[in-house]
Amino acid sequence: MQPTRILPDLQCSLLCEEIRQEVTGNFFLVGVINYIRVPQVPVVAFKLSVFNRWTAGVGQFTETVRFVAPDQTTVLRKGEVKFALQDAALHATNVTVFGQVEFKAAGTYYVEVSVDDVMKLRYPVPVIVAPPAQGTPPAPSGSPASAA
Repeated sequence: MQPTRILPDLQCSLLCEEIRQEVTGNFFLVGVINYIRVPQVPVVAFKLSVFNRWTAGVGQFTETVRFVAPDQTTVLRKGEVKFALQDAALHATNVTVFGQVEFKAAGTYYVEVSVDDVMKLRYPVPVIVAPPAQGTPPAPSGSPASAA
């Protein structure tokens, strides 16, 4: 008996600065993100990409990727994509791109990955404020410097 539907396994999920696809079909991940260090908040990330690979499933599915604020209820970005797996030995790769993500405060943000409303993975993305090191000249403030 051939199964008609098996919920797939999430083989991997990586948050990256950018994801490119080569002519061969292989993916090139740029800047895999462990945490986001910024000099101040609020700050806007130009682009964040989520690379997901599914396997060991059969059927048609809907992947949902959510980027959640530290309060764990505010959804900053959400992406959905439909995909199919014809055989459990195959895999599907999905890329979700979130543009202009604003981080209003430091803290732990979360990436949530679900398939057909079943959460498969939730992982933290800490946003850390790290002011410029001592000895680094401050950025110009736009006002003239006072003479001593």
